[in-house]
Formats: sequence, structure tokens, C-alpha cells
Amino acid sequence: MSHQALDNLNIDAFDAMPSPGEIRAALPVSDAAAATVAGGRRDMERILSRQDPRLLVVVGPCSIHDPKAGLDYAHRLKALSDEVSDTLLLAMRIYFEKPRTATGWKGFINDPRMDDSFHIEEGVRRGREFLLHIAEIGLPAATEALDPISPQYLGDLIAWTAIGARTSESQTHREMSSGLSTPVGFKNATDGDLSAAVNAILSASRPHSFLGINDQGLASIVRTRGNAYGHLVLRGGSGRPNYDTVSIAQAEAALRKAGLPENIVVDCSHANSRKNPRLQPLVLQDCAHQILRGNRSILGVMVESFLEEGNQPIPADLGTLRYGCSVTDACLGWDDTAAMIRETRELLKGPLLKRCLQTA
Repeated sequence: MSHQALDNLNIDAFDAMPSPGEIRAALPVSDAAAATVAGGRRDMERILSRQDPRLLVVVGPCSIHDPKAGLDYAHRLKALSDEVSDTLLLAMRIYFEKPRTATGWKGFINDPRMDDSFHIEEGVRRGREFLLHIAEIGLPAATEALDPISPQYLGDLIAWTAIGARTSESQTHREMSSGLSTPVGFKNATDGDLSAAVNAILSASRPHSFLGINDQGLASIVRTRGNAYGHLVLRGGSGRPNYDTVSIAQAEAALRKAGLPENIVVDCSHANSRKNPRLQPLVLQDCAHQILRGNRSILGVMVESFLEEGNQPIPADLGTLRYGCSVTDACLGWDDTAAMIRETRELLKGPLLKRCLQTA
């Protein structure tokens, strides 16, 4: 007697994927790259534990779609990083995966050719190549962890990880974060609520056991130790900002009530800038002024920035794409980015060291 098919009814195909170990063996980490990643993680952990007075600045494109333009940006950022390194720790924002409310380009890993062909193996390989270049020039990389399997392929090249507003409430992402090797920033919900992110920090700090894959690509029970460096990222919500002094005080109180360190990163983009990239320098300036007035909880900021200001739709003819211009959220241009970072360094050069000494 034949049985009716019961599973995989909506699956079109299973395409083989190289294991994480195979991808890493083909694209190994150099000594220089390893030193960048380890050093970046160590410096960020020291900032979060109040041992390093610098302000963390996660800055870069909303998403990477053109590795050539991304490397152009990275070389400029590296020079700027060296210039301001006494006061600011710069990490390049490298987002390969994009959450989608409904439809749209899902990012470089899922669709590297930007034509709905979904050559994911190619996306992983090219993404890893890009991260290797960034690490080898001496820039720590920051990313958003969206797919729970991707960190097995790329996680050894990441220094800081964000969990987005749509996934901070996800048990899968909390469990994954508990095993990540980087500090992890959890964003508040898209409506501005803080509770999901605060609960996520608590959850990720604990050990977990869950299904995943190992280095050989085999299904495994992953057992984690917990991540001690979870922190809150404020990105605004429902079209309203939450970086003002009242919102910061409320966030501090929520963290304190949960028994968590009052460690906050302010996302200068998204609802905090009302998605207007030209407002990002004003958000950063406001955060700097709060620090000047005695704030001790703002330890970092995020900025969406690319070579050219604004954004562009993905055209049918990819040859017409504007070089260095975002295809997702609108970004601040390079000149304005460099100016705001230099201005922040001048404002905070002395006060950050004083704040660190007072906290210690």
C-alpha cells in the first residue's frame, strides 16, 4: 500500500552546500586578520567593562552589495580610524543579510548577483573573501546575525554583532547569541519597546542547548556557555527617536531593574534619524553632549554611511548602478561622515578619559 507524501510538500530542491570547515579551509584566516579580529573583540569588551575609555563607533553601509566600493570605503575608514584611535574605536558595519518585512533583496549572501538567482554558496564565499580583506587592512568588522547558520561560516572574522529589532524577541537568535564569540548588541523593538531587548540580553547571558550544525556541517546539539557582553542598542521606534536624555534615563532604569550593566549603544539611523541620513550627525552630536554633561551609559553609536549620500533602487541593468551608493536604506556620504567623526573626537578627547576614571 502506497503512502501519501507527508513532508517537503513545498520544497522545490535541496542543493548541497560546502561545510563551514570546507569554506574556511579554502579561505583561511591570516595571522594579520586574526590579530585584527581578536584585538577588536578585546577592545570592545574593555569598552563594555569600562576599562577602555573610547567610544565605539560602528560605521558603514546599510548593506554590502558591491565589494569593490565596500573596499574603497574600508580603506578610507581605516585611515580615519588611525587618525581618531586615541578617542574612538571604529568598526566597519558589514551587513550581508537584510531582514525583509515582506519582499525585497535579502542581501549579498542570499543573492550576490542581485538578480533573484540566489547563489548562496557564492555569496558565502565572496562574503568571507570581503571580510578577510577588511581584517587584513586592520579594521574590525561589525555585522547583524540574521541566519543562525551563517556565523559558522563567517563568525571567526566578526568582532561585533547586532541582533535586529525584528529578531531580538526570537528564541533562536537569543540562543545563537549565547554562543557567539563577539559582544552582541540587541536592538529595541520596532515599536520602541525595550523589554524584548532587555530580556534578550538576560537570556543570551545564560547557557543554552539547541539544534545547529558543527564545523563539518552535521546536525548537532549546540551547547553554549552564555555571552557576558550583551548590551542594549537604541534605534528608536514607530517613527520616534529614543536617544534623548529622558529615553536614555528610561533605558538605564530598565537595565538596572534587570540587574544588567547600563551599557547602551545609540543607533543614529533608523527611527532615531527618521530615516533621514542628514540627521545622523545631529544624533551623534546630541549623544556627545550627553557624555559631556556626565552620561556614563552611552558607550557606542552606529552610523549608516557610504561613499555617496542617499540610496537607489536596484535597476534591471546592474551596469547603471551608481558607484558607492546604498541599495537599501539611505546613507550619509563619506565627507559628512568623516567630518562628524572628527568633530566627535575633538569634543570627547578629554571627557571620555575622565568618565572612565570616574567609573573605575
